[in-house]
Amino acid sequence: MYGKSVKINHWLIPVSWLYGLGVEIRNKLFDWGILPAEEFDIPVISVGNLAVGGTGKTPHIEYLIELLGHKYHIAVLSRGYKRKSRGFILADDKSTAREIGDEPYQIKRKYPNITVAVDANRRRGIKQLKKQIPDIDVILLDDAFQHRYVTPLSSIVLTDYNRALHLDKLLPAGRLRESRHELSRANMVIVTKCPIDMKPIEYNIISRWLHLFPYQNLYFSTLSYGHLQAVFPDTAIGEISLKDISRKDGLMVVTGIANPAPMLQYISHFHDLREKLLYPDHHNFTSNDLNDITTRFSALKGEKKYIITTEKDAARLRSVPFDDAIKKALYFLPIHVRFMQHTGTSFDEKISDIIYKNRRSKQVKK
Repeated sequence: MYGKSVKINHWLIPVSWLYGLGVEIRNKLFDWGILPAEEFDIPVISVGNLAVGGTGKTPHIEYLIELLGHKYHIAVLSRGYKRKSRGFILADDKSTAREIGDEPYQIKRKYPNITVAVDANRRRGIKQLKKQIPDIDVILLDDAFQHRYVTPLSSIVLTDYNRALHLDKLLPAGRLRESRHELSRANMVIVTKCPIDMKPIEYNIISRWLHLFPYQNLYFSTLSYGHLQAVFPDTAIGEISLKDISRKDGLMVVTGIANPAPMLQYISHFHDLREKLLYPDHHNFTSNDLNDITTRFSALKGEKKYIITTEKDAARLRSVPFDDAIKKALYFLPIHVRFMQHTGTSFDEKISDIIYKNRRSKQVKK
């Protein structure tokens, strides 16, 4: 059911009014041109959301990388949330999750041939990318819908099927960073994490509730899961599937993401999950966490024992000094974006056409 997980802290609504007033004033200053927004002579695509965390930005960024990577030199520019560094950093094969953040680290590790950089100041980051790597064709801005100092060529906003915008409230009562009416700034809206068996009537209901304008394109996507992959491939036995794990084997899940529910639900189709360690989003694993994971793992019963985590958590767990028994047992479950209603082709063509026309118009002007 659409929006089923929306929970509101009603006693904080007066604080949300004050927060909303500040956000509205800031947006008006950009709308009126008092705060400057800069447009660049290179295609910039922003992927963001109105709510905090858990909408699936990283898988959708990866979808765009795979869509465009064979044609263009792509750069991904992220804030690098919770990194232990500052300023502009250009990632390389020696970069760590602590240095650039877990999501940029995941992307760089997964796609070593693309350019990945982090900078909280997106204008400065874009200028540095253009200066250091002049042949970049396209820049993907990760989590930048609220960063209005940059005017992107196209702005994609993601909203979670499980947390309906029209039922949500501004921070801190709800999880909205800004009013849902600001959705009008987006060119494309994607309702993410939709159930695979979503009924046709739901598409129409959600479309009406979002109140999009004619210039905005609406898409629906779901997440599909791949085979388990080893977090420490030099130690583990290799790629396996959940079907390969017997119900007689011991199994526990460790996550540090905003919403682990879809993953837990998927795994529960194969196994009765009894052991779960669920940490907050972007959790930095400590020595106490190491002890907790080790203790829980040791207590597992079964012919074989496994620990399953997310791909994003794997980026941080690789730096934890686990013993060989846990390294051998630790796997992550990769996720992939799949568009619904056969709209993937339409989305692909729209993005490709936007970039092609922009690059062509720049060449004509030259």
